[in-house]
Amino acid sequence: QEDPCVMAMGNQRLGLCQVLLAVAALSSVHCFSPAALSGVALRSAAQSKLPASWAIGGRAGLSLARPAPRPALCTFAMKSSATLSLRKMKMPASCKNGWEVHKFGGASLANAELYKTVGDLLIQESKGRGNGAIPTMAIVSAMGGMTDLLISVVNAAVQDLDSAKENLNVAVERVVGVLHQLAPKEITDPIEAGIRRDANDILSVVASLRLIRSVPSEILEVVSGMGEVWSAQTLLAYLKTTGNKCDWLDARDVLVVKGGGKGLGEKGEASTGGVNPLWEETSKRMDEWWTSRSESVGFDKVDMAKDAPIVVVTGFVAITEKGVPTTLKRSGSDFSATIFARVMAAGRVTMWKNTDGVYTADPRRVPEAFPILSLKYDEAMELAYFGAQVLHPSAMLPCIDDNIPVYVRNIFNPSFAGTVIQGRSPTMQDRDQHRIALGGAQGHGVVPIKGITSIDKVSVVNLEGASIIGVPGVASRFMAAMSSAGINVLMITQASSEHSICVAVPANQGDLATEAVKLAFELELARADVNSVSCMHGMSIVAIIGEGMAFRKGVTATFMGALATANVNVRVIAQGSSERQVAVVVNEEDTTRALRSVHQAFTLSGTAASIGLLGSTGVVAENLIKTLSEQKKGMKDNLNLDLRVVAAGCENKMVLDEMGMDWAAVDSKVSGGVPMDLDAFTAAMVADINPHRVIVDCTSSPKVAAYYKEWIKAGINVVGVNKHCGAGPVIEYQKVLAATKKGAADYLWSGAIGAALPVVVTLRDLIETGDEIHKIEGCLSGSMAAVAYNICKQDPIPFSHAVRDVIANGYCESDPRDDLSGLDLARKLLHLARALGMMIEIEDVKIESMLSPDVAANSYGNFRTDPAAVDQLIKDLSKSDDKWAAMSKAASAEGKVLRQVGVVDVVAGKVSVEVRAVDNQSPMFRLKAVENLVSFSTARYINSPLIVKGAAAGALLTATGLFAEILRLSKTWTK
Repeated sequence: QEDPCVMAMGNQRLGLCQVLLAVAALSSVHCFSPAALSGVALRSAAQSKLPASWAIGGRAGLSLARPAPRPALCTFAMKSSATLSLRKMKMPASCKNGWEVHKFGGASLANAELYKTVGDLLIQESKGRGNGAIPTMAIVSAMGGMTDLLISVVNAAVQDLDSAKENLNVAVERVVGVLHQLAPKEITDPIEAGIRRDANDILSVVASLRLIRSVPSEILEVVSGMGEVWSAQTLLAYLKTTGNKCDWLDARDVLVVKGGGKGLGEKGEASTGGVNPLWEETSKRMDEWWTSRSESVGFDKVDMAKDAPIVVVTGFVAITEKGVPTTLKRSGSDFSATIFARVMAAGRVTMWKNTDGVYTADPRRVPEAFPILSLKYDEAMELAYFGAQVLHPSAMLPCIDDNIPVYVRNIFNPSFAGTVIQGRSPTMQDRDQHRIALGGAQGHGVVPIKGITSIDKVSVVNLEGASIIGVPGVASRFMAAMSSAGINVLMITQASSEHSICVAVPANQGDLATEAVKLAFELELARADVNSVSCMHGMSIVAIIGEGMAFRKGVTATFMGALATANVNVRVIAQGSSERQVAVVVNEEDTTRALRSVHQAFTLSGTAASIGLLGSTGVVAENLIKTLSEQKKGMKDNLNLDLRVVAAGCENKMVLDEMGMDWAAVDSKVSGGVPMDLDAFTAAMVADINPHRVIVDCTSSPKVAAYYKEWIKAGINVVGVNKHCGAGPVIEYQKVLAATKKGAADYLWSGAIGAALPVVVTLRDLIETGDEIHKIEGCLSGSMAAVAYNICKQDPIPFSHAVRDVIANGYCESDPRDDLSGLDLARKLLHLARALGMMIEIEDVKIESMLSPDVAANSYGNFRTDPAAVDQLIKDLSKSDDKWAAMSKAASAEGKVLRQVGVVDVVAGKVSVEVRAVDNQSPMFRLKAVENLVSFSTARYINSPLIVKGAAAGALLTATGLFAEILRLSKTWTK
């Protein structure tokens, strides 16, 4: 009566009560008084009644049972099928197909509609595929969010029982509410009563936690596992309404494991905490359960040519060989599914998720990711270990020996085939023999990698010291320190001669691991034999995975190149001897950019670029938008290129959309946007996760040009028609040039000179091929070429009329006086001159203006929006009509025509703009309206200059030049 551990023994297997056997072993067990334990009835859902004599401390209600003694069992996680003795369950003679197992996670069981979807799907799958019905087993997780809610009940109970009661009530009412939506009262009443009894039992147990001021892991595991117990009965309730033969199984009645009892672990953790199924005992219990239920439920009478039994099983939970309830740890329901698949000798196991299979990368971080059609077990385990959340890492193990295919399919898109996982990757010996057979040739047609994945929240612990070079045992001591401290080592790399050793560990273990190493090498640190033990926080692991990399050269080079392209710094690198994965550690903030860049580099998706468009309402931008909209399909089909505008703005408005907006919608979105803020625009582009980012500057704003250096330093490419960078202060230009030389990003400006003509491209080619340029000369203003042509043709028009025409056709700058004064041409020449190394200022350019001083000094307003401003300008220019008519007539008398000519004289170190009369020996003589012409006199082109000529005025041609520059830039992303 005084000993709370006095108990009557029996042979029944129980559920929750077994945890008290473990609690009894705690040093603080006597904190549980008989009074505290009175009235607690912890039952297995599979057992409805217990003998009244089962009591503790003389009080009825607390039911404790211990399994009958049984022989020693296998202690290994896996045994070969040849050495296992798994029972084959007796099935009706009409059964032609083996079992199939389906697993449903919490996201697939979040509400009543989803339970119905799951139930209907199970019924459909049990109908078979044209060769008879298929016995079907469903492994279910707790209702979405239920496990976290039950954990909160336990944690809250330590301090505040009322809060625990409130959380528990929320959990129960949520389950009951869903239950009532699925089935009538005659089905739900017994289930609801059981759930409420379970809740009372839970509350009785957690109430005792206040006495010990802690949460024993066994109690946490048992209580959290009730979510699966309730979920299985909830699904069963719906299945019963359909008339199908069905039942549910508490996995703790059959699934016996060795290990466990170390808590729940973390969501998505790569380990099951050393939990290994005891196959023969589990198979024996499963066979006994099936035999007993076949008779009571009527499974043995089902005509399996038409119908098949459906058994709903609790995932996540199990029981230890000592009879203590435990779990397969968080995210372990996948493991439950494959364990039961092996026990049932299933033909396949299907993991139903909310995605179309295992993706090439996390689609939340890499929108271009797509489902992988097939994987080998080894590849799937590598992907799962390195953070792919679709599968639990241990889930593959039970299926490997029996080669049971694992399908990953979408519950919301069941018609999609999904991903199938089956077969082993070749061993090292197999790969070596294959290489020999190839004679060193690459395995063409072999996909080098299947996917890219990552582990976030990682710390890197590093030990280094010159004095430990060649000293044996350093690595073993390092790893022993990790083991002693219980550190989960995710990745290890070591420099030659053990000069430095570093490991990647979960972030929450980084400081603990550091202290463990310091303690292990305390003497060496004191003697300065070890230079330092350090820890870097805020890291992530990025890994590429695929068996094909063993047969392809240069995979790691492509990986590293993609990271460099994305401006991602590699802190640690490691490759497994299996040659199925290469992993690197990068800064956590760079992870998504790294994933997208690598995904594109291996052509797992097309090359995508994020575009920021400035000057979006101008005529150049309008034409660029139209061009990109028209060419979108062609870029995708022919170049595998996708340009997404994520930011756009004009002088006073902007819009930011990190998911990208349709090109055709840019104008309307900008007009309804927020006030323009170049700092906010810049921040959005810097924060964009795409490794390929471009700002297209269609403005003529010096304020915008002042941001070029900052953008390029941030790894954002700049393509534009804005001349204020190339013709602005030399010191600012040099800063931009220095930023590009560091390789962070490019500044491409050919659209600013000659529109779509290859003027700048030709200049680049001449410079890069080592030619020596002596002089550049020509007409580089389409608007002024048109004016000169029209006042000098056989039936000339007045100077002012010629200017009005080019303004009306949109050939001029926003202020036409920039063209007429020669300033626009001077800026173009200055940019060319600087590309040739002539670091001069705009003030150093000799300019002959076509404007009178009074017109140059007048204030006219906005020529783009105010027609009156244009009218006044034309009126003032008309005062010069006679002057230009006379000049044209004089030139014509000599057989010449007038042209606005720009000259970059490299030899003399001078740049000039002038109005010149040229004869028919000059290539500029036959220049037509809106045409540009540039001649390059070089060491190679001495006697006959290299000439580039063609139409170069108008917004469409300028936009075409910008488009061509973007395409040239995109080729650097796919090398």
